[in-house]
Amino acid sequence: MDDLLVRAVEVSRVFGSGASRVQAVVDATFSIRPGDRVVLVGPSGSGKSTLLHLIAALDRPTSGAIEWPALGPSDALRPGPVAVAFQGQSLLPPLTVLENVELPVLLADGPAEEAHAQAERLLGVFELEEVSAKLPEEISAGQAQRAAAARALAGTPRLVLADEPTGQQDRAGARRVMQAIIDEAQRISAALLVATHDPSVMAMVLQRWEIDRGRLRTAVPV
Repeated sequence: MDDLLVRAVEVSRVFGSGASRVQAVVDATFSIRPGDRVVLVGPSGSGKSTLLHLIAALDRPTSGAIEWPALGPSDALRPGPVAVAFQGQSLLPPLTVLENVELPVLLADGPAEEAHAQAERLLGVFELEEVSAKLPEEISAGQAQRAAAARALAGTPRLVLADEPTGQQDRAGARRVMQAIIDEAQRISAALLVATHDPSVMAMVLQRWEIDRGRLRTAVPV
């Protein structure tokens, strides 16, 4: 069991209280192992983003337990073994696209030459070479989304969490982006959990979790 990347037992996350109380995640029990490829599906507001934030230790559960046996303590997950491609705009405005993608390697004290080479390679993979010197405000939402995916993969994490990573792409672009994410995760031997509404993306990943009104179903038991 020590090879488990993530183990969660009856994890819940509640926001607010009284009449405004929202149970975003309810008693979720699951595990993530090396090599897992999981798609997380559910309607808007079902708890997908909250669950990803809990797994990334960006948020803490209201109750239950979550741990990262093979990755270390929660305060050592990022940057490093866990990377997140967020649903919304997450590129740092003062940095160019290239500099944003270099960042995970530099934050992990990697050599500048390695960071630059890795970023240039991933910008090629995600078809962003022409905007590498531009600032985030100078590129499209779709390009920014691809750059965020490239940045998430740059630091060779052991677990990649992607929240609607194709939401700003057209249908053909969505498939290319998702295939690039899958291929890169395979190349670096990272587990992958993707939250999505896109049926074409769902079809590309065999292992499927479903969440509805905060309740997770079809997860692999601990």
